[in-house]
Amino acid sequence: MNLIKKILAAQTAVVALWAMNAQATTNDAIAARLKPVGEVCIQGEECAAAVAGAAAAAGGGARSAQDVVAKFCNACHSIGLLDAPKVGDSAAWKARADKEGGLDGLLATAIKGLNAMPPKGTCADCSDDELREAIQHMSGL
Repeated sequence: MNLIKKILAAQTAVVALWAMNAQATTNDAIAARLKPVGEVCIQGEECAAAVAGAAAAAGGGARSAQDVVAKFCNACHSIGLLDAPKVGDSAAWKARADKEGGLDGLLATAIKGLNAMPPKGTCADCSDDELREAIQHMSGL
């Protein structure tokens, strides 16, 4: 009878240790699943997550105009989707620039959005300088 109690005690100890370890892993996994995926930032206020995210997306520095155009602008501007001026079509870009007030007008329009184009196109974390360079790259202005 004594031997049976020892075997049962040993098995109980092993199960208890396993349960404590499983619970710790479960709590860590639950905390990871409940971690927020983002942070709400208010324009005009400092937002550490947005600054860190923009720096990470930019690789620590400003993206080149070619990278911005390739990643964010080509979907519409390569084919002229919904009357978007095509990349390299300097006549269409010049007409649009004349209508909007030059390069600064094009930049202002890109920042606020136009028709089907959302604000800042599809590059919500692009800086104004990156957008300006992308417009210059696409338009040749």
